[in-house]
Amino acid sequence: MPNNIKKTTKIILASKSPRRIRMLEQLGIDFEIVESHVDEEAISAAQPEDYAQILSIAKATAVSRRYPDHWVIGADSIVTIDDIILNKPSSPSHAKEMLTSLSGRTHRVMTGYSIFRQTVGHRFTDVVISEVTFKTLREPEIDWYIKKPEPYDKAGAYAIQGIGAFMVKRINGSYTNVVGLPLAEVLDHLVSVNAINRLGQK
Repeated sequence: MPNNIKKTTKIILASKSPRRIRMLEQLGIDFEIVESHVDEEAISAAQPEDYAQILSIAKATAVSRRYPDHWVIGADSIVTIDDIILNKPSSPSHAKEMLTSLSGRTHRVMTGYSIFRQTVGHRFTDVVISEVTFKTLREPEIDWYIKKPEPYDKAGAYAIQGIGAFMVKRINGSYTNVVGLPLAEVLDHLVSVNAINRLGQK
C-alpha cells in the first residue's frame, strides 16, 4: 500500500461502503470510517442528481456535527435510466427487472459527494455523472448473474468492478465514479484545501 499521501487534519469517510473504503485505502490515505445513519428513505428530490447530492450533504452534515474539526467526506451513488432511480434490488425478480431495463442501453451513474469541515466553515458539494452502456443481455446471462450474491447490495443490480463487468460495453466518464467515489475530483479537492498532500509529494 502506498504511504505517500499525508494528512494535515483527520479525514473521515461517512460511509461503510466496502468499495469507497477500498479505493481510499489503495491510495494510502489515512482516514477513519464513521457511519452517518442517515435515513435514506426520508430523502426526496425532484431530479435524480439532486437526490444523490442531497444524500451526500445529509451524510456529511450528520458526521460533521459529531466531528466538527475533521474533514468529512459524504457520498451517495445512484443509477438512473429514463429518469428512474434504480436502487438496490430487493429480490432476484427485482434484479432481473433492473438488468433487463439496462440491457442494450446507456444509463447514467451519478455520485453526489460533499466535503465538510465545520470549524473552518468549509462546505463543498458536487455531482459527477458517468454514462455506462450495456451490451444486449441474453436471458440466460441475466439468470446466471442474479444467482450470484453480487447484485443485491448494488444500485442498479450490478458491480462494474466485479463479475458485472462482463455486461459493460463502454463508459463515458469516470470509472471510479461508477464504482462509488469519483477519486480524481475528491482527491483534487482534498489537496486544494490542504487536507492531504499531492500524490508523490513528501
